[in-house]
Order: sequence, then structure tokens, then C-alpha cells
Amino acid sequence: LNKKVDLVEKDVFENSKSTEIISQIELVKKYVFEKEPFLDPSLTIQELSKQVNIPVRDLSILINHHVDKHFFDFINQYRVLKAMSILKDQSQKNLTILEILYQVGFNSKSSFNTAFKKHSNLTPLEYRKLPFSNQ
Repeated sequence: LNKKVDLVEKDVFENSKSTEIISQIELVKKYVFEKEPFLDPSLTIQELSKQVNIPVRDLSILINHHVDKHFFDFINQYRVLKAMSILKDQSQKNLTILEILYQVGFNSKSSFNTAFKKHSNLTPLEYRKLPFSNQ
């Protein structure tokens, strides 16, 4: 009976732990999406950890093990999504790719192109040329 109780307690602990992890991940994603800290090209995990009030080590584990991405891949996906919305916005069609990449927090054209291609399977230029229905 004691073994069974231990197993049930362990199960409850594991579930509450995973619920806590899921809510922390959601909190971080929501924060990054809404507050856009990624627009700062010098954003570090230390800085983000202060902003979301999660210790650096915990935030690192959260992103690496539970989102299954490295910190910069995690941040760059938000930068790419932001760039995609700018690229399909007709009112911003006069912006160059270079202006856009700096605007969304990238430091170099090569890192922007690499991240963009990784996320969308297209180059920024190819993406910009797509016919978007909301134009």
C-alpha cells in the first residue's frame, strides 16, 4: 500500500510540475510575443530572465528542454515572424530587406537569411514575392 501511495504522490508531483512548466512556457511565449523584447538586437537570456522574472538557469532549461530550442533560435523565430508580417504589409513595401532585418533585431544579413530560411523554407525575398490574399 505504501508503494502505491508513493507512486500516486509521485504522479501528482510530476503532473503539477509539468503543469507549472507548461504555464511558465506559455508566460514566456506570451511575454515575448506581446512585449517584443527581441527587437533589441543585444537581448540576452540574462536580460529576458529579468524581464519575465524567471531565474536564468530555469529559463535556459525551459527553453532548451521543454521548447527544444536554443535561446537564439527561440528568439529568432519571433524576429522572423515579425519580419514576415512586415514583408507582407503593402504599406511597408518600400522598406529594404536590410532595413527590416535591423528593425526586427537581427545584426547581420546572413544570420537573418539563415534564420528566415530555417523558419519558412524561403528567403526573405522569395517570401516578399508571394501573393498574399490580404493585399
